[in-house]
Amino acid sequence: MFSRHAEALEWARCQAVREWGPPALVSPVFAFVETRFYDASMGPELQKQLLAFERLMDPAELAARKLRANEWEDECRAQHAWPEPRPVNLDPGYLTEAKLILASTKDRDHRIYLEHGIFAEGTLYFHHGQWCARPWTYPDYQRSDYHQFFTVCREYLRTRYRSEFSPTAPTQAGDSRDQPA
Repeated sequence: MFSRHAEALEWARCQAVREWGPPALVSPVFAFVETRFYDASMGPELQKQLLAFERLMDPAELAARKLRANEWEDECRAQHAWPEPRPVNLDPGYLTEAKLILASTKDRDHRIYLEHGIFAEGTLYFHHGQWCARPWTYPDYQRSDYHQFFTVCREYLRTRYRSEFSPTAPTQAGDSRDQPA
């Protein structure tokens, strides 16, 4: 999520927590300086913060989450008197041990259509112990400080997998991973 208004970031965070549960990990607030693309719609001096939620997401939920995030952007605009037409930008995604996928409403040659006008983009991949960019990866997602946060998220996810899906862990109804035989 990013905005130039700390209040908009907090408002968006509250919406996400109410619907998706508490975050397990929260990044520092990063200065969003790699592009001026959003200045006209969001203003200058944007700040970005990344959240990783405790409740693991089924990747099939990505389109629905992006649609919900778009609704929150509209609500935020309607409920507050900020001068920008888009006071907050919310881009849900998911991380696996191998990749970071982001949702978008914009079609590009490398994006895969999901449903209801939502596309998925493979933004980063994990190879030989590090996060790697694709030719289309947004400049901010190529930053080492983002990669450090994603590595912490990846380790958190691996720990969850080891504890929740180990041969000795009780099987949860609806687990989407194969259980050992």
